[in-house]
Amino acid sequence: MKIFVSKQNHRNEARLKLDFEYNKTIIGLIKQLEGASWSRTMKAWHVPDTAETLSQLKVLLAEHELLMAGELESPKLIATEAAFIKEAPAGNVGIEVINRKILIKMPKNEADINFIKTLRYSSWLNKEFLWQVPDYPGNMDLIKDHFGSRIHSLNIHDSIDVPPNAGNQKTIARNEVLILKSRSGRMKIITEFNKKLITALKSIPYNRWDPKNKWWTVPFSEIFMAQLTSACQAENLKVILEEEPAGEAGVKRISPLDVPNYRRAPEAYINKHIELKHSPHTIKNYVSAFEEFINYHYRLDIDSITEPQILEFVRFLITERKVSTSYQNVSINAIKFYYEQVLKGQRKFYFVDRPKRDKTLPIVLNIEEITAMIKVTTNIKHRLIIMFGYSSGLRLNEIINVRLSDIDRVRMQLRVTQSKGRKDRYTILSGKLLSVLDAYVDEYTPDDLIFTGVGGKAYSDKSVQEVVKNAAKKAGLTKSVTPKTLRHSFATHLLENGVDLRYIQELLGHSSSKTTEIYTHITTKGFENIKSPMDNLDI
Repeated sequence: MKIFVSKQNHRNEARLKLDFEYNKTIIGLIKQLEGASWSRTMKAWHVPDTAETLSQLKVLLAEHELLMAGELESPKLIATEAAFIKEAPAGNVGIEVINRKILIKMPKNEADINFIKTLRYSSWLNKEFLWQVPDYPGNMDLIKDHFGSRIHSLNIHDSIDVPPNAGNQKTIARNEVLILKSRSGRMKIITEFNKKLITALKSIPYNRWDPKNKWWTVPFSEIFMAQLTSACQAENLKVILEEEPAGEAGVKRISPLDVPNYRRAPEAYINKHIELKHSPHTIKNYVSAFEEFINYHYRLDIDSITEPQILEFVRFLITERKVSTSYQNVSINAIKFYYEQVLKGQRKFYFVDRPKRDKTLPIVLNIEEITAMIKVTTNIKHRLIIMFGYSSGLRLNEIINVRLSDIDRVRMQLRVTQSKGRKDRYTILSGKLLSVLDAYVDEYTPDDLIFTGVGGKAYSDKSVQEVVKNAAKKAGLTKSVTPKTLRHSFATHLLENGVDLRYIQELLGHSSSKTTEIYTHITTKGFENIKSPMDNLDI
């Protein structure tokens, strides 16, 4: 096997960069060298640039061909991808096909350059001193026809390197498609260029091409997986499906035990939220995020914290805490709220990129799964919680706050008051829910608030989440089920029962129809009449 060796200055150290087709045996030999390391930046193994290391390298890899890169007239070094043509006869052309790209080393010739420029997305790599052309179907045939007998070397690698940040270092064959299911609910598709497969990818909603990593991503769903598998089979491509490995866990959140004199959010901060009539949920999230910020800088007076120190904290959340995109944005908003709203400071724009949230499709249960969850839940309070979430499409905090006075038995409607965005709305009720509700009222005799815990206080978010989670587990479901899953299932089943999307938008309390349209990507059934999907259950 050919191993290309070139000198590199990596982190102010003289190193020898080693490029070769992925091979476990070679990697094992390289690891025996003192100071050997893998670089994600260079996407290659590298060792100290010393005479002793080079001598050991030649002994260890005696069965393989080491190709050393020489220096150009300028201080720049020939990159390892171009090393294979360093000693090419004058006037001849060297070609290497590797990692979905065609690398061409050729003498300077105006006619040849003009030809290369006719190939889409061709580019001159000044540092490597060669031309690069995407390995699209037909490009290699055009190149062979143009250069003909002038091609002195042609090396086509049968494998494609998978980017290190997509999992463990590996390669796939050119007739294979690697589909990685990520923890964020999307799929990464890694393969060589295939026009029909790309057409199939573009037909999936929320598709995105990642130019940096050279892969496509789409939301994960069984329907989309079937579409991709069918498209691959039609092109005789082998599908490899894998789960993306979990990333490193971030450092824990700062707690009152971690810093001396742990500081709570100022009273003025909380009062401002109340003055602006923010929901208890919003206040809780903002206060929590702001307290983490002020205790990160616990040595500094809150009002004296500068913009660079704010940016330092945000970068800490991203690089060390490894928080979600949602939490990043909540933290930035919580900080801005204090300095702009409470202190009445000038509106600031902190120069930290707000990450784009991955567009994913919601998890939806089918009729049988919902039925199983309700049937295995013997506790009448817990059963009623699940039924309210599904039969009326309620959010978690809406389930907690539902009252007897909100129920209209004549019109079979439920009034939802001051929900998200401080909006009121009406949604539908199921007759099957009312019979369970009556039995529950007889047993627990609530005053008005239906779900109460110890001391007559409202049920907590965590309690409702545990009720739903345990019911799904008892029903033998493998999906990740939350109270929001019941709401998503409500909307999807309504759509499948023929309810117009505009009605579903009103029932869910969505401000924009675009939010509701996501359910059209889950079901394709036509529209008929409107009624609660719970009425179809055998319970």
